[in-house]
Amino acid sequence: MTFSPEPLAALLQALDQEGYAFTTVTPATHQRVVARRPGEAARDLRDIFGWSLSFARDTLPGDMLDLLREGGALEERNGVLRSLVRVSSLSGRLFLHSAYPTEAEDSVFFGPDTYRFARFVEASAEALETPKHLVDLGAGAGPGGISAAGLLEPERISLADINSQALSLACANALAAGLEVETVDGGLEGVTGEIDLIIANPPFIADAQRRNYRDGGDMLGAALSLDWARQSLERLSPGGTMLLYTGSPIIAGEDRLLAALAELAEDADASLRYEEIDPDIFGEEMDGPPYAEAGAERIAAVGAVLTKG
Repeated sequence: MTFSPEPLAALLQALDQEGYAFTTVTPATHQRVVARRPGEAARDLRDIFGWSLSFARDTLPGDMLDLLREGGALEERNGVLRSLVRVSSLSGRLFLHSAYPTEAEDSVFFGPDTYRFARFVEASAEALETPKHLVDLGAGAGPGGISAAGLLEPERISLADINSQALSLACANALAAGLEVETVDGGLEGVTGEIDLIIANPPFIADAQRRNYRDGGDMLGAALSLDWARQSLERLSPGGTMLLYTGSPIIAGEDRLLAALAELAEDADASLRYEEIDPDIFGEEMDGPPYAEAGAERIAAVGAVLTKG
């Protein structure tokens, strides 16, 4: 599947003019809400682009329908239409991401973690100077990088991700926001030049299906966060900062990611500021074998500010 950014950016602008707004919930909550309306077709824009309900042709204004089709995001089966993208509100902007359910390997996720990530970046940005080069590592559809750019106004913005579908949506979101960005298919190895600010919200779940947007690898999903922190400290210019929002499994009261990041910071001659943002997220994961067998008590949403000496 290939999305075309220009028509989808125009779709976002059209939705914004209509006053569209939608807050994206967890998949579990989404499932509960749509289950109240079994087989029911969409009645309005929020049903189409928020709740991912199928719709009749006359439900969506013709210009929006054309833009959705031109953007490669319209599915049609037996006369029933469905948008392949959702649109969510964040920090006064609209963002495209994957339609519900996000089960495919190349799904582009957006949800409550995105809101927590954006708030963490916004709060941390108050203590930062204007960066020359901002990199959003694992950018997805770009909500973190685009929101940060609106606050900090960097000279250069790079959005890096291994998912080409995510980068197409990130381009559309940036166009709609009036921002010029560079997209990088991969990680920091593909980003050129000096970097003085890296933000990241990596996958942090021990996912049995190993989906790229969700699976954080070893350490019950925390290994990727630690690896990205290590890579970032290697690439940052002296005095540069990484803002890392992630999840950390707590085992017998111990936050092992904090201990690992503290050791990494000491070895790299970097400072570390660490906070627990939400003590208990994705509680349903505690039923899964990796967490149950390890005796994990909870997954905490955490924020780390690493500054290179």
